[in-house]
Amino acid sequence: MKLPNDAVFYMEINGKQLNQKINWQKLNPLLHELSKKSKEKSSWNDYSKTGIKYDATQYHYATTNDSIKAYNTHFIIDNKEKFQEFINSIKKKGLEISKKNKYSYVDIDDDVFVAWNNDRAVLSLVSYTKPYKDIWSADATIDSAVAVADSAAVVVDSAYAIEPELPFDYKEEIISLKDEIKYLKENIKENNKEITRIQKDIKYLEKNHKYPKENVDTQHPDGEAEVYPKEEDWNEGEAVVDTAYQKELDSMRIEEFKIVKKIAEERFDRYFNSNLEIDVPKAMLTFRDPNSDMFVYTDYGKIVNDGIYGKMMKSLEFWQFLKNAYNSSSSYNLYFEKDKVKLVNNYQHKNSETQKTISSVYKGKKNKKLAALINDKSIGYYVMNVNGAKTFDMMYSLLQDSGEGEYKKEMELMMETMKIVLDEEAITKIAPGNGIFVLNELKSKQVEYTDYEYDDDYNEKEVKKTKDVAVPNFTFAFATENEGYWNRVFNVLTTNKHLSKKFSKTGNFYSFKDEKGDGYLDQLYFTVKDGIVYLTSSTDNLTPQNQSGISKQWAKDSSKYPLSGRFDIQRLLIGLEKEFKTPSERKTLDLFRKNVGEVYYKTEVKGESVETEMDYNIKNSSENSLMYFFDLFDELYKINESEKKPQIL
Repeated sequence: MKLPNDAVFYMEINGKQLNQKINWQKLNPLLHELSKKSKEKSSWNDYSKTGIKYDATQYHYATTNDSIKAYNTHFIIDNKEKFQEFINSIKKKGLEISKKNKYSYVDIDDDVFVAWNNDRAVLSLVSYTKPYKDIWSADATIDSAVAVADSAAVVVDSAYAIEPELPFDYKEEIISLKDEIKYLKENIKENNKEITRIQKDIKYLEKNHKYPKENVDTQHPDGEAEVYPKEEDWNEGEAVVDTAYQKELDSMRIEEFKIVKKIAEERFDRYFNSNLEIDVPKAMLTFRDPNSDMFVYTDYGKIVNDGIYGKMMKSLEFWQFLKNAYNSSSSYNLYFEKDKVKLVNNYQHKNSETQKTISSVYKGKKNKKLAALINDKSIGYYVMNVNGAKTFDMMYSLLQDSGEGEYKKEMELMMETMKIVLDEEAITKIAPGNGIFVLNELKSKQVEYTDYEYDDDYNEKEVKKTKDVAVPNFTFAFATENEGYWNRVFNVLTTNKHLSKKFSKTGNFYSFKDEKGDGYLDQLYFTVKDGIVYLTSSTDNLTPQNQSGISKQWAKDSSKYPLSGRFDIQRLLIGLEKEFKTPSERKTLDLFRKNVGEVYYKTEVKGESVETEMDYNIKNSSENSLMYFFDLFDELYKINESEKKPQIL
């Protein structure tokens, strides 16, 4: 079976590897506990024995168009009887399993269907939206996706085909207005209740000239029951249900269900009448690593440019440019290793020449001076070593390749003007493309703020209060080949009539100071030194720091890659400690401080793509990084449940 043309998402789950990393003795009790919370309580308690072959590859894909959105999962069954028992335990009571020629199926929810034969199963989530006139363009056309991609919906929903626009018909307008009244009646209960509440307040204000005190029985003030209707009388209007309208709503739901069911059946037929294999285009699998635990492909070009999103984009004046910018895809390989989770992303533009131009941006010069700002105590850093000059080329490429459009000639003229007016070489000397941001620590600071309190008569009163906030101690720096330009910028800040009230110069440092002192950043320092522009919260940050073996490796990596970074979440939470007030928040904070780890990030050009690797190093006793997330969720769930239980005094 060929993967549908409108597929925007494809995923493979490597069951052979993942099943070895799952501890079912831990996972089963958690899944069983969560199932108790569902409306339809499941009697199933051993999710390791559902009849699904967990050590086989699972295939997932999502399709979307103007009217139909579907998510499909294909997996293998190793015990048909056990699988059918499992389905019976989770489907709605009273629903019968439908028997087809080559498979059986049942809807376990209104838009969720599952079909199976002796050794294969498909889970399908389908949603359908009635096609309307294209409001995003002047063309009133029939939903192309329904008319072309999915004939099943057209067969079932032929009555919904859009007719050509006709002259104004007052009779049709009357019908439309009546439909609008029916729509408004949908919330009649809420509206009646709100009206009654407001009327009640009006009568109370007329009699007492103020709102009641908290917990005062305004239902019968001063014993006068006639002031307000009795509580049971409030609901008289609410009890008037428009049964005809309710029947119409039910009819619409039934009709939509028939359409969704028909679509699911068509797709089940297509699959079970094939050789039960999925034919995936090779382009989607270009960056798939068979050793990864999970592989995902996403087509951003289709997601943004097709369907309802594409129609919205067309309403924008520079749609052609945006369309070309989004005409790309991304592949992801996910690895759950012993001590870390690794995610590798490959970005690729669908136009090979545009991709080459984008890749050229990531081939910048290295700057070791910036790496010296990284130190052992820093919470994190983010480094950029790109080619600023090539950024202009990338913008030109996206404009040139935008195709025929309403403003194509204007865009071409604008590009030529930019090339003439802008001195790209001079601009890139101001900021060639090397920069770093280092977050050293979070310091606690007490600030004063104004709050408002109200007396019994609702008179407002200002109250001065204090609170502790986390203030970042950081350094932002970037390379420049034109120090004179930045010195002139800073000189203007200190000599300008209005700006000089907050900007000043002391020695080699320019500074900004907020006299109120009630913000997160009271004072900032600027300077230019040895080809580097610095912006920092403390001049001490510019003093060379001692680097151990690990921080020297960080510095080495920061000079090696076009983009790289590191973030110690554990140290960040320590700095945010005073932001957590309640006992529940403190418990959650303690849990995260013990378990959260460190994020490492790097981007470079690999072949015909831009590759980004993100590593999350875990810091607890879990068997592996997959079970780490289940263990963490289990602890959070226990904290949440303990808060719901009444406290014993």
